[in-house]
Amino acid sequence: MAIPNKLSILIGGKAGQGVSKTSLLLGKALSQIGYYVFVYRDYPSLIRGGHNFDIITVSNKPVLSSEPHYDVIVALDQDTVKKYKADLKPEGFILSEKDIKTEGITNQTTINNILLGYLFRLYDLPLKPLLNSARTVLGHNISAQNALKEGYKQAKSLYRLIPSDGSPKYFLSGSEAVASGAITAGLDDYIAYPITPATPVMHLLAKKQKEANISVIQLENEIAVANAALGASFGGATVMLGTSGAGLSLMAEAMSMEGMSEIPLVVYLAQRSGPATGIPTYSGQGDLEEILNIGHGEFLKIVIAPGDPQEAFQRTIESFYLALKYHLLVILVSDKHLAESYYTFTSFAKPRVIPQRFIKKAIIKNYKSYLITKNGISPRLVPGQGPVVRATSYEHNEWGYTIEDSQWATKMTDKRWRKLPFLQKEISRLSPIATFGKGRNLIVGWGSTKGAILDALRYLPDWRFLQISYLSPFPSQKVKRILAKSKKVVLVENNVTGLLGKVIAENTGYLIKDKILRYDARPFTGEMIAQKIKKYTNR
Repeated sequence: MAIPNKLSILIGGKAGQGVSKTSLLLGKALSQIGYYVFVYRDYPSLIRGGHNFDIITVSNKPVLSSEPHYDVIVALDQDTVKKYKADLKPEGFILSEKDIKTEGITNQTTINNILLGYLFRLYDLPLKPLLNSARTVLGHNISAQNALKEGYKQAKSLYRLIPSDGSPKYFLSGSEAVASGAITAGLDDYIAYPITPATPVMHLLAKKQKEANISVIQLENEIAVANAALGASFGGATVMLGTSGAGLSLMAEAMSMEGMSEIPLVVYLAQRSGPATGIPTYSGQGDLEEILNIGHGEFLKIVIAPGDPQEAFQRTIESFYLALKYHLLVILVSDKHLAESYYTFTSFAKPRVIPQRFIKKAIIKNYKSYLITKNGISPRLVPGQGPVVRATSYEHNEWGYTIEDSQWATKMTDKRWRKLPFLQKEISRLSPIATFGKGRNLIVGWGSTKGAILDALRYLPDWRFLQISYLSPFPSQKVKRILAKSKKVVLVENNVTGLLGKVIAENTGYLIKDKILRYDARPFTGEMIAQKIKKYTNR
C-alpha cells in the first residue's frame, strides 16, 4: 500500500459509547510515537443520546485542523457508517465490531480498546506506546490493557504511515493549557457556574485542588460568580472566573464595578454559537463586540485571544500578570474549538512574564486606596494588613470616599486612564500580533482560526497570515503598517459580519472588503480556506 503523509480517522458512535475517551487514547499514543496529531470533537447538547464523532488527523508534520474526508472510519455503531460512508476516501476503509472477534464481550469500553489495538497493528505501529497511553487515560486497568493486546494480536500489518521523528510530543487541549497557565500564574480561587464550553477548565482545576493548593468554587449563578470573584480578589486572592457569552451578559454590572473599583480580575471566556442559548456545544466567534464593550461607562480593560494551546498557556499567565499589576479587568478569550480540540507541539516556550501578586508587604502610613500616581497604579494593600483598605463602585477620591463634585470626577477618571500608555508599552513587548509566511497577500484572523489558516498557508505560497492576539488595547500602529504593505487582504472569521474587521476599521481606518466568514457553528479547515483564498489570488 502507498505510504500517506497524513491520516484522517473518524471515530463515531452514540453518546456514552466512549467516542471521546477512545479518541483521546489514540491521539495521545500517536503523539508519544512522535506524530503530530489534531483532534476535533463534535457532540450535540444532549444529556443522553445523539450522535458524537471525533476526527483525529495524524501527520509527520505539524497539523492544526481536520479534513472533510477520511482514510479510516471507526464505527462504534451502524449510524456512523450511514452518516460518513460517502466521505470515505477511495482507498479508505471502515473498521467496526464486525471486523474483530469479541467472543460475546458486551462491554463497550473493551470493544473500543480491541478496535484500537487492531488499528495500531493494521498500520504496523508499536503496541507499547498505546499501552502506556492507556495507563494515563484509563488508569491501571488490566482489562483495558488486555483488550488492546487482544486487538493487536487479531490484526495483520497491511498499511504504513510515513515515519515520524520518534520524539514524543506535547498533546493537550486549549482547556488544559488554560488550567495549567492559571496554576503557574499562582491561582488561588477559580469561581464559575457550569456552562459549555468553559466548564472543562473548572473540572480540570477541581482535580488539581489539593495538588496545586487552589479552591474551585461553583456558585448558584453567573451574577454570584462575578461578585464573589471581585470579593475574593479584593481580599488578596489571585482569582479567575470562567464563563461563556451567555454568562458574561449577566456579569456586565460586576464588570463595570471592576472598572470603578480597580479590583484585579481575570475572566476566562469560552465562546460558543449564539445568540441566546444558540447551539451550546458548538463554536463561534460572535461575542467580540460584547467582550470589548462589556459593562456600562468607559473603563480600561484588556482582551487577549490566543490561537492554540501553546499560546493559551502563555496568555493565561500574561492575563494574571497584567490584571494584578495594573488593577484591571482582563478577559482571556477562547471558544469551543480551541477549548476542546487537542493539538501537538514539540516544545513550550518559557513565559514572557514572571507571575507576581503586586501587593505591598510593608505597611503604608496614611494609606490611600486610590492614590493618584504617575502611571495611574495605586499601591495595593489588602484588608488585614493594617490600614483601612477601601473598594467602591461609586466615584471617589484618593481615600475611597464617595464624591460627586466635578473636579474629583475628572481627577479620578484621568487617574484610571493614565495607565493606558504604560500598559500599551508593556503589551508591545508581549507580541500582541504575529505574522506567518512571506507572501505579498495577507490573511487576517484571531483566536482559533489560527490552526486552519496555518494549514491553508501550505497551499498558498503568495499569502501570509496576520494573527491579532491583543484586541484591547488594540495594537493600531503595528496592524496598520502590515496592512499598508499588503497587496490583497482577506479577513477570516467564525461569525456573520466580520467583527474583527470592524475593530480594525475603527482603530486603523483600514476597511477589509474581502471576507471569508463561517457561521454554521463549525470551525474552518485548512482545505476550505485554501480553496476560498485562491479565488482572490486569481482576480
